[in-house]
Amino acid sequence: MPDNNSTDRTRDIAREFGAIVLTTLDWPGFGQQKNRALAAASGDWVLSLDADEWVEPALGAEIRGVIEHPGGKDGFEIPRRSRFCGHVVHHGGWSPDLVLRLFRRGGGRFSNDTVHEKIEISGAKGRLSEAMEHDSITDLADAHDKIGRYAEASAARLLAMGKKSSIGKATSRAFWAYLNSYVFRLGFLDGSTGAMVATYSAAYTYQKWARVATGGVPKTAAKEAGVLRTNP
Repeated sequence: MPDNNSTDRTRDIAREFGAIVLTTLDWPGFGQQKNRALAAASGDWVLSLDADEWVEPALGAEIRGVIEHPGGKDGFEIPRRSRFCGHVVHHGGWSPDLVLRLFRRGGGRFSNDTVHEKIEISGAKGRLSEAMEHDSITDLADAHDKIGRYAEASAARLLAMGKKSSIGKATSRAFWAYLNSYVFRLGFLDGSTGAMVATYSAAYTYQKWARVATGGVPKTAAKEAGVLRTNP
């Protein structure tokens, strides 16, 4: 695993479980960082998990089964069961949430996106039935932190693509994000949790597009996304 010079016990804990840890001092974004790990991998198959995701025994057994008999597939989508402040989210666009996380090494790679990177495979893909567990948002402080960090990274990428916005457009996009999550994607069926998920989606959408409108992106994030050029 590549460690971006963390200051907690991440590296020690990983080594205790037998992981080989590669330390990197720069941060190129999620996609390129994960490709560094992929380049160092040696197994025939790769299972990619984020720090807030885990595999229960039933899914583990299914993964072992398809690795042994992949049926000509180079990758497999896994349904993800996500939680917001401890409550499983069944609607609002969060479910069904299929993510391609299991793939044959050499048959796939991560996109170079700085945030919301995806696994790209060249061959056929299948789908597992057991769910991966995902503790997406642990509490409101975590929600606030992720909104800020992800909005900043996404805005930098949008600016690099030449996208434009305004505060009015940011507001209308946020309103639509809430309406889409809570009404059209049936978030109201999740009660107060659905309302919080919709609010989270709206806040993230507003901050992302407001940053695009004002250029409110730190230089470090802008350089990583290609908005600013360093001297040759």
